[in-house]
Amino acid sequence: MTDTTPKPVFQVGDKAPTFDLPNQKGQIISSKQLLESGQKILLVFYPSDMTPGCTIQLCGIRDIYQEYRELNVTVLGINHGDQKSHQKFIDMHKYQFDILVDTDKIISREFGQIGSFFGNPTVKRGVILIDTNGKIIYIKQGQQDNQEVIKFVKGLPKD
Repeated sequence: MTDTTPKPVFQVGDKAPTFDLPNQKGQIISSKQLLESGQKILLVFYPSDMTPGCTIQLCGIRDIYQEYRELNVTVLGINHGDQKSHQKFIDMHKYQFDILVDTDKIISREFGQIGSFFGNPTVKRGVILIDTNGKIIYIKQGQQDNQEVIKFVKGLPKD
């Protein structure tokens, strides 16, 4: 049986594109600034706010968010929703992390996270972890296993 899972544009070891995107409050989040401050970045791509699968995906992160923080990982959700939709999603589920607004899907496309849903382009579900040097060190398409990601980060050499 052939694997038909779409492959990301990037591979582990590639330099991640930088971005400046507004969050749910309209504040610009700069990947360059986060990396320069010594943070790793976990980008969590998901198709839509308020859907069952996406809620499960982000609530899984919410439930172990403190572990990510203790490991110096900034978690950022990304999809094509607007600020109002993202804020409502955050408020409803008490997410402690920002969700970035990528209405034109430019950053999602740059990271290879665009798929098709009934012929329409949509953001695919997946996570990309970027180290403090701006290199992609972990990629998982589909639903992430947060314990797997945490275990991976714990196994990294100390910065």
